Amino acid sequence: MSLVVFLLLLAGVSEAAGRIVPLAVRRPGMSRPVVAGLLVAGGLVEAAVFTLWPLTAWTLAELVLSSEPPGAGLAWTPDLVAPLVLAAVLAFPLLGPLLHLLLFVGVGAGLAGPLAAATGLGWWGAAACVAVAGAGLGVAVEAVRRLVVRISATEGRESTA
Repeated sequence: MSLVVFLLLLAGVSEAAGRIVPLAVRRPGMSRPVVAGLLVAGGLVEAAVFTLWPLTAWTLAELVLSSEPPGAGLAWTPDLVAPLVLAAVLAFPLLGPLLHLLLFVGVGAGLAGPLAAATGLGWWGAAACVAVAGAGLGVAVEAVRRLVVRISATEGRESTA
């Protein structure tokens, strides 16, 4: 379990670094403590989203099925989370966003098998639940990111005025 937590945190920090490093490069006036704080906060948020992905897919599968699934739930295992870490490492925009996306699709396909086995839903139905869960979490995180950027930009303009 501690290996899974470590890998999820590593994936979260790596994913956050892929978003924060280009921002820090474009704004050379950002102090190191601010960048480090953004990296830690972003890494924790990304790790939490990665952690929620199987749980959200399981919840969607429960909604699709007419009866309660017989399994105990879907959780990350080291062999399922390892490709996620690779996908997060490739999150840097200059290293290939298409490859990054393809790896996330691969990770989702890897989650679909255990979800299908645990729920009896069928692979395509489980894959749809995983895809909808991943897309929904991604959209939610992106909305929060944009809101934080908008609020921080507004606060920055007010403090200079």
